[in-house]
Amino acid sequence: MSDLNPKAQAELERILESARRLGVEVNEADALQWLTNMAAVQDGSITMDERSGVFGHNVSMLDFSQDELEYFRRIGRLVEFTDIPGQVETALALSGSAAQSKIQSYPGDCDYFERVNLLAPTREEACQLLARIMREKALSALQGPTYQLIEVKFGSYPEEIIVGDRTCRAGTPIAWKPSQIQAGKIEGFHADGTPAEITWEQAANDPGWCKLDWVVADPLRKQLANASNMLDVTWEQPDGEIIPLDGYLDPYFQEVYLDAGSVPIFSKLAQHVSANALDHYVEQLEREVRKYLTKDINYGKVAKRMYNIFRLTGRYEEAAFLRELFDEPATILYQVWSLIRTIDDAYSAGSSIPQGELIAAADRLILDVIKALEGDQEAQIVRHLLRLRDALSRPEAGISLTAEAEAARAEVINIVNNFFYDRLVGMPAIRTYIEGFVPPAV
Repeated sequence: MSDLNPKAQAELERILESARRLGVEVNEADALQWLTNMAAVQDGSITMDERSGVFGHNVSMLDFSQDELEYFRRIGRLVEFTDIPGQVETALALSGSAAQSKIQSYPGDCDYFERVNLLAPTREEACQLLARIMREKALSALQGPTYQLIEVKFGSYPEEIIVGDRTCRAGTPIAWKPSQIQAGKIEGFHADGTPAEITWEQAANDPGWCKLDWVVADPLRKQLANASNMLDVTWEQPDGEIIPLDGYLDPYFQEVYLDAGSVPIFSKLAQHVSANALDHYVEQLEREVRKYLTKDINYGKVAKRMYNIFRLTGRYEEAAFLRELFDEPATILYQVWSLIRTIDDAYSAGSSIPQGELIAAADRLILDVIKALEGDQEAQIVRHLLRLRDALSRPEAGISLTAEAEAARAEVINIVNNFFYDRLVGMPAIRTYIEGFVPPAV
C-alpha cells in the first residue's frame, strides 16, 4: 500500500497506535482506503450509484452499504409520503446510523428523512395541505401485523396546558398519540382547571417540527426496530420561490436517497440550501455533543455526532478512529439499549404486532447481551431482560414491563457510556476536543 496517499498512511499509523493502546481492532486496509478516499471527495458533490439508484453527498455515500438496501426500502414504503401531481413532491432518504450501514454494524433505529415540497397559492393552503396528507398518512399506517404507529410530531402548543399528567409549555412541539390523531384533537386543561383543546387544524397554522414514529417488526429476522420519518417541508409559491415552512431548509450531509426518480425534486430544493449550511450543520451537531456530554449523558450519541463533525471538517484521523469503534462487539449494546425501548413502546401503544414477535425480539436481545458481555454485568442485564420477557407474556403487564425495560436500559447505557468514554478520552486529539465542552476537573 506504499503507493497510496502518504498523509493517509501517516494518519493510519497514529490511529493504530491509539487503537492498540485501547484494545480496539482496526481493519488497516479499510481504514487506509477510507482516509485516501476522503482526501479525494471533499468537493461537496452528489454521487449516484447507477446500479441501485441510490444517491447522496459523496462523503455520505462512502459509509453506505447496499447489503441492507431492500430491507430499508421495504420499511421506506411504510413511512414515505407519495407524490400528488401538481400538489406534493417528495424525496425519501435514509439518515442517521441507517445511512452509515457500512460502518455501524449495530444501528440504533431506522431513521428516514423526507423532503416534502408543497405547491400551493398561499402559505395557509400549503399548511392545510400538509395537515391533510400527514393525518391521512398516520391513519392509513396506524397499525398492522408488522407495524404500529407510536406518535406524530406536528405543530406547537399555542399556550401552556396540562394533558394527562404532563404540563405542555407554550411553543413546545405537540406529540400526537394515535387516538388523538383519530379524534383530530387533544384535550386537556389550563392551570386553573378550565378545559383546553387543540385541534389538528389549529396545529396546521404553525406545523414546526414534523416527524412520524413507528415500531416495525421483521418476521424473518425476529427483530423489532423504531422507524421514524423526519419531514423537511417546503412551500413552493406560484412564482417558483421555495420557502421552508419551519424557516430553515435542511442540508444534505447525512442523507442517502433511495430512488433515482427523486433526483429532480432533490436538485430543485438543493439549490436553495444556504451557502453556510455546512457551518450551521456542524454548529447544530456541536450543540448536541454538548447536550450529551453535560446534560443527557450518552457517550454513544456523542461518538456518533463527533464522527459526523470530524468527517465533514477534515479531521479524518479522529473520524477514522471512531469508524472502528462502531464495529466493536460491545457497541451492540447501543442497539440493545434502543430496542428495549422499542419493545416497551410497542407494548404500551397496544400494538397490533403479535405477542410472539415481541417475545422473539426479547429473546434476541438476551442472546446479544450474552455474546457481548460476561460475568456480573451480563447476569444483571439478562436478569432484567428475562423479567421483561416474562412481563410480555402476561396480559395487562404494562406497568411492570415498563419498569423492567427502564431498569434494563439504565444498566445497558451505563456499560455503553463506560465503553465509549474510555476509548474517546484515550485518544489525545478527541480528549482535547471533549475538554472544549467539559473542562477537566481540577
